[in-house]
Amino acid sequence: MAEYLIAGNWKMNGLRAELAEAERTAAEEIADNCRVLICPPAVLLPQMTALLDGSMVRLGAQDCHPEDSGAFTGDISAPMLAESGASYVIVGHSERRLSYRESNNLVRRKMQAAWRAGLTAILCVGETETERNSGHAHAVVGQQFAECTPEDSTADKLVIAYEPVWAIGTGRSASGEEIADMHGFLREEASRHFGPGQEIPILYGGSVKGDNAAEIFSIADVNGALVGGASLRAADFIRIIRSVPVAQA
Repeated sequence: MAEYLIAGNWKMNGLRAELAEAERTAAEEIADNCRVLICPPAVLLPQMTALLDGSMVRLGAQDCHPEDSGAFTGDISAPMLAESGASYVIVGHSERRLSYRESNNLVRRKMQAAWRAGLTAILCVGETETERNSGHAHAVVGQQFAECTPEDSTADKLVIAYEPVWAIGTGRSASGEEIADMHGFLREEASRHFGPGQEIPILYGGSVKGDNAAEIFSIADVNGALVGGASLRAADFIRIIRSVPVAQA
């Protein structure tokens, strides 16, 4: 694919003072073959929508409820996110799978809710260290993709993010060989599900930094990154954005 997506996941970080970091990122000149996305806490979405208006940076959310409305105290629906200015939403992040026991079935329903609201779903998949060491990485990730993706879905509103659980927030990144192997596997699974020729972006996530971004982006079937901690400061995030390979004429 000729286009890269660099998505910043702020997680539960960021108060109004940190909006200046997003503003600095928005002021950066972004290459034509690169899309940049920031996913802040939901309470910052309306303010960041206004701040990013007219810029090349898009806005995403970190999660959504599977229902469009209802008696679900404290939850936020996909239509609410869309009305707040989001165009993407992350679903199935490993932190939610582990801390909130989110099942593949629940993630699947969240994807459907995102699509009903017109949002692009960023589906996170990834294995634990135990699962990798036992030789089950492909089986786990393949099952997550298959069970989370509705059979009647289309490829135009889907992004896949491979985030090995053992590399998230640990400072450890998967090796080039491990990334290439899993991204190639996911490309095959996506082609099997959606049919040949459906170019779904596959992002890598897991301790992506300015120091390793260029190497990661040079790997086959890597179409960008889902960035955690390094997206919180514009200087760090911009280093990653600038690491995207220049489009060939």
